[in-house]
Amino acid sequence: MGETIRIANCSGYYGDRLDAAKEMVLGGPIDVLTGDYLAELTMKILYDQRESRGAHLGYVGTFLKQVEDVVALCLERNIKIVSNAGGLNPKGMAEEVEKILKAQGLQAKVAYIDGDDLTANLEALQAEGEAFINLDKGTRLADSENEVVTANIYFGAWAIKEALDRGADIVICPRVTDAAVVIGPAAWKFNWQRDQYDALAGALTAGHIIECGAQCCGGNYSFIEEVPSYINVGYPIAEIEVDGSFTVTKHPGTGGLISVGTITAQLLYEIGSPAYLNPDVIAHFDTLKLTQEGTDRVRVTGCRGSSPPPTHKVCINTKGLYRNGIEILLTGLDIEKKAELYLEQIFHNLGGRAQFDSVDVQLIRSDKADGQSNEEAHAALRVVCTSKDPKKVGRLFHAKITELSLATIPGNTGRGNTIGGGSPSIVYWPTLIDSQKVAETLHIDGTSIEVLPTQRLGLPEIHYQTVPQTLAPIPEGPKVSLPFGRLFGTRSGDKGGAANCGVWARSDEAYAFLHDFLTVEQLKALCPDVAQYDIERYELPNMRSLNFYIRDILGEGVSSNNRIDGQAKSFGEYLRVRSIEVPAALAEGIASA
Repeated sequence: MGETIRIANCSGYYGDRLDAAKEMVLGGPIDVLTGDYLAELTMKILYDQRESRGAHLGYVGTFLKQVEDVVALCLERNIKIVSNAGGLNPKGMAEEVEKILKAQGLQAKVAYIDGDDLTANLEALQAEGEAFINLDKGTRLADSENEVVTANIYFGAWAIKEALDRGADIVICPRVTDAAVVIGPAAWKFNWQRDQYDALAGALTAGHIIECGAQCCGGNYSFIEEVPSYINVGYPIAEIEVDGSFTVTKHPGTGGLISVGTITAQLLYEIGSPAYLNPDVIAHFDTLKLTQEGTDRVRVTGCRGSSPPPTHKVCINTKGLYRNGIEILLTGLDIEKKAELYLEQIFHNLGGRAQFDSVDVQLIRSDKADGQSNEEAHAALRVVCTSKDPKKVGRLFHAKITELSLATIPGNTGRGNTIGGGSPSIVYWPTLIDSQKVAETLHIDGTSIEVLPTQRLGLPEIHYQTVPQTLAPIPEGPKVSLPFGRLFGTRSGDKGGAANCGVWARSDEAYAFLHDFLTVEQLKALCPDVAQYDIERYELPNMRSLNFYIRDILGEGVSSNNRIDGQAKSFGEYLRVRSIEVPAALAEGIASA
């Protein structure tokens, strides 16, 4: 297998397990400790933090506690630290890290990257022809009435490599892509060149797998019976080789599971096309080969790469309408009539529906006809109103509803939570910028160095074309009915205003059935609540998988939609409970799959 670099990830989101950093450093040998904290929702959280507590913030504060815990050990063991915890303020984060080093009497070289923040330059860029088209809606930023609050380019890995080339011990990143914190160290270790696209694609794939922390180690995995223990689920390590092949593993003595199934699930998470775009390279996930090489060890080989796209993605957040809402419980008989009466009453008390810019009403029939407990008789009514005028959805909004408490439907009771709370929603605006207008700035040793993206280097374009694969025959004979999820695993998540749902089979025959059976039309029949949306289907036969990209299901992003599951994390498990008819031969193989 040759020389490798062992890159460990201790965080998949802001709020992940605080002790994971120390556990990764103490649990066994690693070369690089990474952390990914910046979901689109996190950028909104960091904006709120900066607005409410001061411009000196805007970074992930919990990362500093992790640095305090591990930095001495990392320096002693020559472990590099690379993280995107800098968020909206990588300079401020780097300064805080320097304070930690000084307090512990340590010497280390700290670098930080910036240049991703476009907020002050948006008007000039639009005047130069950048329309900032919303990737979900197809509308121009100039046509939006919303105020822009953040605008950050998703940077790639080359400034990280440059920092490590110059001896950095700790690299603080802004809004880089999730996988960049893995690609950069791998490119540094093996001194990859910009056009070594197959190797870079392998590292991108490794980064995508380990970016969500414990999720590739059995966390959120469909086939729960396969996971030996959910206690102390481990965090992942990618052992990357010079050609970009890699093995995913975890420290011994931890819970969870690393299998071809758990890695497949993570590869399908939050993707669209199998051609997975990154500012450094396009990785073709339909070329991968996954092999179980031992307990909690999955080797990934064969990833092919193409030249990166001519654009960089930009995460823009805008300030939308003011929003407020309630959720009440309706219980027992006449649920729909109770909902009708309640809605009529509260809107009369509020002064009518027409005053609001939008009204979203959801009657969630979670009640059972003959429930065996009080809770099994509950349905939920969610009402969310938005307005340009904060007064219409402010404090009086709830007061006008609350004053009806003893004069309305029988059994009236609320869940005690509000939706929106009268504050403006933050609307996610995913868009692109011409890569010719992108440059990163690396700050190290008191100097600032411009690092250009690959797109500005004039390299020849290389595009890999996937070779079609032949499917196994579908078993013939009688059919039986069973839940979809007894045969197939799923993993779903958010992609801005869209969501994806990856589905995989555990045998060639089951995939052949899945391939023919689960069309877009069939998915809509199984899940009628998504029938209204445009859905794209992608095939990954190398992983016995399909991926469905559901447009507009999440509206304008997690921060502003009114769904209970605003990030579509549970959609895949909802699909798995639906009943389908399958060849009996496939059902007989479930126990041995």
